[in-house]
Amino acid sequence: MNRRTILLFLAVGVVWGIPYYFIAIAGQSFSTVSVVWMRVVIGALFLLPVALKRGVLKDTIKHWPWVLFFAVVEMVGPWYFITEAERHVPTSLVGLMMTTIPFISAAITGIFLGDKAAGHPLTVVGLVVGFTGVVSLIGIDALSGHIELGPTMLLVLTALCYAIAPIVANRKMPTTSTLGVTAVSLAMVAVIYTPFALVSLPADLAAGPTPQSWISIVILGVVCSALAFVLYFALIREVGPRRSTLITYLNLLVAAILGVLFLAEPITPGILVGLPLIVVGSYLAGRDREPYVRKRERANR
Repeated sequence: MNRRTILLFLAVGVVWGIPYYFIAIAGQSFSTVSVVWMRVVIGALFLLPVALKRGVLKDTIKHWPWVLFFAVVEMVGPWYFITEAERHVPTSLVGLMMTTIPFISAAITGIFLGDKAAGHPLTVVGLVVGFTGVVSLIGIDALSGHIELGPTMLLVLTALCYAIAPIVANRKMPTTSTLGVTAVSLAMVAVIYTPFALVSLPADLAAGPTPQSWISIVILGVVCSALAFVLYFALIREVGPRRSTLITYLNLLVAAILGVLFLAEPITPGILVGLPLIVVGSYLAGRDREPYVRKRERANR
């Protein structure tokens, strides 16, 4: 990796590792719908003027069906699922479940998109090991009463959505401005959530949100939504959608540190057993294996 790629990895890893902490704080004063709506509105208001000034909106709107698909799969569902799940599970578990994204991505590209690297024996081993880690994590902690199964399954669904969205964006909008896609996506999500926010937000405001919750909302909108997606799209263009999902390891580290230090979250038996398996499995499944791919292609000629 060159210096630019390393810096992008670090930047995206941090800005997408801190949302889980701020979602937990914001959720103390606001409903799930209100958190998501304010987050995307702030992000859209922050990016749309910039995108308009740079003249990238016209081309982005031409691809609106795929932008809408990306917005729904990447934001509409997952951001609701994560925000709702964090009312019942620790932020460290959220970060841990997101580390399943690399091997989910490898499975999708291998099974449905013909990615020959996914057929490498070590990649297959990674998929099996990673899946075993997920099953161990959910099974052990569910049986011991450390987690609720329903919210945890929402996180599994979120990981699936997060694996699909960048693949679609990279294949269907490879030359579309990342700034434009992010700005329009945030605006679309804001419109989708507005009818529901009109019901939930007045009640939240009447209850008197804390200053910490307001600060968290602003950070979620500006840093964890607007800035994070611009950086992530740049990373996808550098290393591809499958390898870009490896940032989830750094996300987990950041989320776990914040959760343990500032939210007094426990380290559960399921995490101790499942974490090593998930990390090893995701690493093996997510590694680039170009020499192997070229070897297979030559053998098939």
